[in-house]
Amino acid sequence: MRAILVHIDFRRRAAAERNEEFDEFALLAASAGAEPVATVRVSRAAPDARYCIGSGKVEELARAAQERRAELLLFNHALSPAQERNIERVARCRVLDRVGLILDIFARRAHTHEGKLQVELAQLQHLSTRLVRGWSHLERQKGGIGLRGPGETQLETDRRLLGGRIKTIHRRLARVRSQRRQSRRRRKNSRIPRLSLVGYTNAGKSSLFNRLSGAGVYTADKLFATLDPTVRRVELDRQTPVLLSDTVGFIRHIPHDLIAAFHATLDEAREADLLLHVIDSGADSRLRVAEVNQVIAELGAGDIPQVLVYNKIDASAEGDGVASAPAAGQGHETGQAPAATDAPRLDGSPPAARVSAKTGAGLAALKQLLAARLRQDPYAVAPGGHRARELKLPATAGRLRAGLFRHGRVTAERAAANGGWHMRVEAPPEALARLCRENGVEVGQLL
Repeated sequence: MRAILVHIDFRRRAAAERNEEFDEFALLAASAGAEPVATVRVSRAAPDARYCIGSGKVEELARAAQERRAELLLFNHALSPAQERNIERVARCRVLDRVGLILDIFARRAHTHEGKLQVELAQLQHLSTRLVRGWSHLERQKGGIGLRGPGETQLETDRRLLGGRIKTIHRRLARVRSQRRQSRRRRKNSRIPRLSLVGYTNAGKSSLFNRLSGAGVYTADKLFATLDPTVRRVELDRQTPVLLSDTVGFIRHIPHDLIAAFHATLDEAREADLLLHVIDSGADSRLRVAEVNQVIAELGAGDIPQVLVYNKIDASAEGDGVASAPAAGQGHETGQAPAATDAPRLDGSPPAARVSAKTGAGLAALKQLLAARLRQDPYAVAPGGHRARELKLPATAGRLRAGLFRHGRVTAERAAANGGWHMRVEAPPEALARLCRENGVEVGQLL
């Protein structure tokens, strides 16, 4: 489909960030199958309320669309329903904003039943704010024979139908979530550490997943090549088996409807013991890492430990080789496993490794790092993503002990000399704090 790309450069952003956003926008358009026939870049301090880009630019777009026979105007910005309608009236051409473009790509990539339901839910939620038409011949409310209509506009009908369909999809996704919870519960009971690949889209997560697991997941040099999660057992070494999951990639300004719709899929990351944050070593790491960490925090997985994996070193000027792992105890942070390589670090960043999923370079060092990270303290990364705690309960804390068995995972317990208990517990910090408050005990007194 012939399309004109419209990119808005907001002056408050740095030039490098604006250029990277435009390159990403062009990749999004290509991934959706658009054929760009022209590019219009607009510089503004803030969006225009009526057209987002100003009336003069809209008229310029209308002339360009007519001259180049464009069928679609793609905006690298979220447009309000009113802005879309106003631009379409002037340009006489269909308008699609960034959110609609991403939803279209997701619809093309979804293959499983769950993926299709999630995409349809996000599309309907997005569409529900853009219903504006009405059947004028059904809106007659005057009296007289043959002049009284049923009175329901097309807008009201569409909203009712959309609401019913959204409820149906929510019910179906609830069943899918229940099935996924059962599968995760079985994996959790197996006591095998769970690792999840997360990262910016097109960073090479699925390629790395295939290299580590031999799963054969579909990969391509395009945005959002895979949507559906896959879990495989991987042997880091003879003593360290793990369950590795691949998840959907993130992107800058990801639509909130998508985050909500894909919660069932992204639960794999939220329930992981360790996150492998895959980063394209040839891109601006700082900006993309911040975007991914923001989405991870929105999912409630911000406290799960991470290992940074700088991928695509074969395509990087600095990726001619992979350094060997330093000696034990020489990690960049006290109490953490040593980094496997001399990968670039962000301030306060987790351990890092440099790999190439394409050639396999650095994978042995990555496995060594992950195995050391999991073995250095068998309870540092506890199943469920919660750090295990050593607690000393007095003999009077019987109710607290029962609550810990109900709401946490007691991995070890022995009787203390004073009649109390020494316990090793895996529980969310907020749950442990609540239990202690209910029983009149401070957490610090038990550690």
